[in-house]
Amino acid sequence: MSTPASRPRPGAVHAVAGVCLEKSRLTCGTYLPTVQGQFAPLGATVEKAQTSAGGPLNTALRTAMDAAGLSPRQLAVRTGVTSKTVERWLADAELTPHARNRDDACRALGVDEDMLWPKVVKDRIKSGGDLEITQTYPYRSAAPSALWADLTEDATQDILLAGYTGYFLWSQVPRFSEVLSRKVQSGCRVRFLIGDPEGEVTRQREVVEATALSVSTRIRITLEHLARLAPLEGLEARYSAPEDAVNHVSLSVFRFDDDALVTPHLARLVGHDSPLLHLRRRSEGGMFDRFAEHAEELWGRGLPIGN
Repeated sequence: MSTPASRPRPGAVHAVAGVCLEKSRLTCGTYLPTVQGQFAPLGATVEKAQTSAGGPLNTALRTAMDAAGLSPRQLAVRTGVTSKTVERWLADAELTPHARNRDDACRALGVDEDMLWPKVVKDRIKSGGDLEITQTYPYRSAAPSALWADLTEDATQDILLAGYTGYFLWSQVPRFSEVLSRKVQSGCRVRFLIGDPEGEVTRQREVVEATALSVSTRIRITLEHLARLAPLEGLEARYSAPEDAVNHVSLSVFRFDDDALVTPHLARLVGHDSPLLHLRRRSEGGMFDRFAEHAEELWGRGLPIGN
């Protein structure tokens, strides 16, 4: 007797055909994989069906993809992963993608993270001293691709970029010079605090890093970009004072109104290989204020560029 065409063949890969709402329960067409590796027939509810990994299907992600008209391959392109990775996200709601991938997926689908991966949001709820820590990244380069651009665009009052070189911002933020010009013209204060390319601390750091793109070269790249922006009233730039250079080179603070990105520079590592903290001000005297005050103190003693 032949096997019905609609019944899955052993070893074959089967995608969930579709999702529809019926009596407040999500129902999938065709067959759904069960925890035993078998398949539930048409009409089985998602709340009962499970993958071979044992986790429930991520029906919220499937629904969001359907609403956005994106296939797994298309979402994969938007998030910089493979189609197989997106299929794994769909197959197991307990699987938590990397923070950067979650952020890019939510942007592509136009939904909030708590809709797709609520457990992550629940685990992120904080109290006490860490309340202002929005996110942490083991490497600065691991931060979401749009984070720097979004914070720059959203700032309306004060941008203080107190990184020792700051050169990477022009590659990280699309049309960065134009964005800065627009910000200044709209009344936002924009400040750069960078290291002195001729300073002794700069030379010492170059020996420690031992990279082809030296610290002084990276600072001069920033100086060239700033020179092209001049004259621009409201854009300020200073070198950190010689007595502050050691503190400056070891800790970068980038402030965007009430958000800040902080990078403590580890020994022998350049900025993109060092950790990154995303802070958001929620109370007086918290983590945000401590780092903001540090940057303001260095700025206050800084030397105007050209003097």
